[in-house]
Amino acid sequence: MQTIRLGSSDLHTTPICLGTMTFGEQVAQADAHAILDRALERGVNFIDTAEMYPVPPRGETYGATETIIGNWLTSRPGVRSRVVLATKVAGPSRGMPWVRQGQGMTPADIEASCDASLRRLQTDVIDLYQIHWPERHVPAFGSLYYDPAQEASQTSLHEQLDALAKLVQAGKVRAIGVSNETPYGVHEFVRLAEAHGLPRIASTQNPYCLISRGYDNGLDETCHRLQVGLLAYSPLGFGQLTGKYDATGFHSPDAPRGRMSLFERMKSQRWGRDASLAAARRYNQLAREHGLTPTQLALAFCYRSWRVASTIIGVTSLAQLDEDLDAWDVKLSSELLEACDAIRLEMRDPAN
Repeated sequence: MQTIRLGSSDLHTTPICLGTMTFGEQVAQADAHAILDRALERGVNFIDTAEMYPVPPRGETYGATETIIGNWLTSRPGVRSRVVLATKVAGPSRGMPWVRQGQGMTPADIEASCDASLRRLQTDVIDLYQIHWPERHVPAFGSLYYDPAQEASQTSLHEQLDALAKLVQAGKVRAIGVSNETPYGVHEFVRLAEAHGLPRIASTQNPYCLISRGYDNGLDETCHRLQVGLLAYSPLGFGQLTGKYDATGFHSPDAPRGRMSLFERMKSQRWGRDASLAAARRYNQLAREHGLTPTQLALAFCYRSWRVASTIIGVTSLAQLDEDLDAWDVKLSSELLEACDAIRLEMRDPAN
């Protein structure tokens, strides 16, 4: 698997990234290490995590995913130099008072979180350090509309970017990025960097899959023109685009094990909408009609899109990992892509 340059940074990553939000909740440390070993063996050099992981977030497990990865790095001599390691600083609380006591995103907050991540990861430098979600009020995580009346930002984007620049200057971080951002946010971070001689964001990590294509409505042009790479997360729509919930839905006692069936809070979020599962079932049936598995269609849609720099896959077993990596070889016909667009035109983006 060839590497790509991430945005305008010096990072060269594989176009598939191993996401780790299940490590420490659904996946125990020994199994997580086996998954990390296999991903590396199969050519994946890009690992993404976050200080708030695993998901669903709990105070009792806060930071566990980074700790698991840190233990893996220190137990495999020489591995650290072979991987591009990404993590994220959490934005304001979103109901997680155990993260910096639920405070905001001051420069001191960002530095403290970075230092804590470095300790848990047992490394001297983070290759890509990302703001997990904006400090300001934005439509994200299922919220569809921007409402100025909800704005409560206390730290400007310039202050946040300057804090990230200091981490780069100190050698703690190589490149920076954002996540769950809007066209305004991406453009403003780039504008400020160029105006003040600060580091440019290399990437934005946003949801992107067949049932959540809000990125296509303008943010794709912004990122393309500004050389900001998309790290596409949830390409399988929290499991809905694997087809495993087609027969049972999420609420049946016979539903397969997965985040949507195991954790009640997931069912109340954007991925748990009835419209999301209805649309997923349509795409899954389309895949079967074209001789593909639902997983192959969903992943190939991301893998082969000009919009996507790297697709973040999250797994709970070696079998899932191999299935996802094997889908790299799948090519989609123009006819099939047009059929996907037709479903989107009818059902829109129910998991946005």
